[in-house]
Amino acid sequence: MAVNGVRIMGILNVTPDSFSDGGSFASFEAAVAQADRLIADGADILDVGGESTRPFAAEVSTEEELRRVIPVIEAVRRRHRLPISIDTTKAVVAEAALKAGADIINDISALRKDPAMLTVVRNTTVPVIIMHMQGTPADMQVRPVYTDVVREVSAFFAERLDWLAENGVARHRLILDPGIGFGKTLHHNLSLLKHLDDLSALGVPVLVGHSRKRFLGEIAAIPAEAERDLATAVASALCAAKKIAIIRVHNVAATRQALLVAEAIGNAA
Repeated sequence: MAVNGVRIMGILNVTPDSFSDGGSFASFEAAVAQADRLIADGADILDVGGESTRPFAAEVSTEEELRRVIPVIEAVRRRHRLPISIDTTKAVVAEAALKAGADIINDISALRKDPAMLTVVRNTTVPVIIMHMQGTPADMQVRPVYTDVVREVSAFFAERLDWLAENGVARHRLILDPGIGFGKTLHHNLSLLKHLDDLSALGVPVLVGHSRKRFLGEIAAIPAEAERDLATAVASALCAAKKIAIIRVHNVAATRQALLVAEAIGNAA
């Protein structure tokens, strides 16, 4: 159940090499058990991904990505009714995932990588998450450069929104993800989080995916990714005050607690 209007998206990486939890839920049984755990902890949405997008990650084949995600989506849909998001840049995977029971397309390339993704999106009415990324996972963190990161990310989304509208995708279906950690330095990430209001001004819901990211480790001197849940929860509470729509995290319980406390303080007399 959303807290103060913010929905929590639980991350389920069905991969052997994802950032933070790669390999932990690569097997079918482990993935389904983790889905159950995230949902019991209060996830409003489950985001299933079968290809790592960590810095310098290599691509996987369509066949392998399908093998990883489709059985898990089918199993979760049989067991639960909450919305399921498919995290993919491949049209074939997105289409198969929707048929298997997914409800949302989460494309970190903002429909720029696979030309066929536009057709899949136009043939459905599901929500679509589009993300900003400078470069690709293979090179995005080599040397990200911006003159004004907030202005440039906002301009990117304005262009994407116009392009999608021109190509028959209704604006009300779209959700914007500024791509924290995707082609950004520590200072770029902090500036985007501070100025989330600028993205919300575009009139489209905003999703923030900062969970366990490297910039949190840099700030708090926490090298181990799995130990950054407290830092993630603090940032989640601060982001929620910006009236964003969705927070995407690994540890749903910790972020839910942070949001509940922030909500209670905000509603106090």
